[in-house]
Amino acid sequence: MKTYRSLVAIQKDLKNGSISCHSLTQAYINRIAENQHLNAFLEIFEAEALSRAQAIDERLQNGTAGRLAGMVIGIKDNICYKGHPVSASSKILGGYNSLFNATVVERILLEDAIIIGRTNCDEFAMGSSNENSAFGNVLHHIDNTKVSGGSSGGSAIAVAADLCLATLGSDTGGSIRQPASFCGVVGYKPTYGRVSRSGLIAYASSFDQIGPFTHTVQDAALLMEVMAGADDQDSTVSQKEVPVYSKLLTPKKGVKIAYIKDCMNSSGLDPEIKKHIEEKIEQLRAEGHTVEPVEFPYLDHMVPVYYVLTTAEASSNLARFDGVHYGYRSESATDIPSTYTKSRTEGFGEEVKRRIMLGTFVLSAGYYDAYYTKGQKVRRLLKDKTNEIFESYDFILSPTTPHTAFEIDRETADPTVMYLEDIFTVQANIVGCCAVSLPTGKHSNGLPFGIQLMGPSFKDQELLAFSHQIMNK
Repeated sequence: MKTYRSLVAIQKDLKNGSISCHSLTQAYINRIAENQHLNAFLEIFEAEALSRAQAIDERLQNGTAGRLAGMVIGIKDNICYKGHPVSASSKILGGYNSLFNATVVERILLEDAIIIGRTNCDEFAMGSSNENSAFGNVLHHIDNTKVSGGSSGGSAIAVAADLCLATLGSDTGGSIRQPASFCGVVGYKPTYGRVSRSGLIAYASSFDQIGPFTHTVQDAALLMEVMAGADDQDSTVSQKEVPVYSKLLTPKKGVKIAYIKDCMNSSGLDPEIKKHIEEKIEQLRAEGHTVEPVEFPYLDHMVPVYYVLTTAEASSNLARFDGVHYGYRSESATDIPSTYTKSRTEGFGEEVKRRIMLGTFVLSAGYYDAYYTKGQKVRRLLKDKTNEIFESYDFILSPTTPHTAFEIDRETADPTVMYLEDIFTVQANIVGCCAVSLPTGKHSNGLPFGIQLMGPSFKDQELLAFSHQIMNK
């Protein structure tokens, strides 16, 4: 089977009869089997996917197929799919099958997407390298000694290695965009509240968003079009009307773009990535766009604020995994207190326990005001300053990551080093705006990297359109 990089190409071949959904799905299943060493998928829904593909072939023949007919898609293992295991790549949810569909799953199924399996990730979406999964590392498809990025590393590799056409991931502080940059694919984080979080296993509820990994911006726009919109199951989702994103990708002239000087002058930024961003800035200027540096003196505050607030929310959200109601229960527990203590101690991985304890600390009576309350105040300051930039500019341009994919085990000894992987991506989650990583660069070490664009809240249409414009130059 030939390699497909867009749904348009697949649907063209479905129409002319050179492929069927069934043969396409089988080809992806075979390719996943050939690349098991990458550990991108935790489970393949082989029989179900093939049966569904057969049914969609019939709908294609009678003209009743949905907009996503022919899209074979993987879902991150923290997104619920009724009747299927969902573990957030954690031992604590062992044996648990979801009782319902996430809203995004419901919506893509209604448009005839074919869900091929669930992808590996950092446990409870906590990590930047996919080394925290209870089921092993995800390996980079180009260099197996390198990480895939995280937390949605399995989703990124599945698309990059052509194991399926698209995947869904979640982004709490860069967990879609960072692995997208490392793996050389498009990774889109919607505006907070644009896509329902119902059925997403929560890490930090005021930061989490579900978004797509694709090869093209057009496919990302189509998935956004299908997934976004009001949902009775999520009180935080916006009631705003959803534009037809995939039909609104027309180029625009005279766009105003800011770039944060401190990002470009960061000591940890790889010189080749810096040069690429500078060349991209000059290219945009040559095309008639305005690109100017802006001051943002709070760069060093973003990662600390992010970890104070997200760990606090994680401490609360993960309290439900207790060894009593469902999932893992310690065999050595003898009474109620030991059931809680032993089940959580044995069921959670080291990084998850670290963040739960940190979050419990910042919420404790003696430190609540000193850390959590102050963190919320700084979050408001960061949001106001970012919105101030958006009053004068359409988008903010930056590197997605300070470097390309790093070696497995390189950064696990010191958690604070790993936390700094999020330095360029956490801003979008802190302020709730939309952001995307576009695969525009290739390093001399042979690995891909991306540029990041951030747009104002609920300007997803404009960000997708401009991203499409950049990718089609």
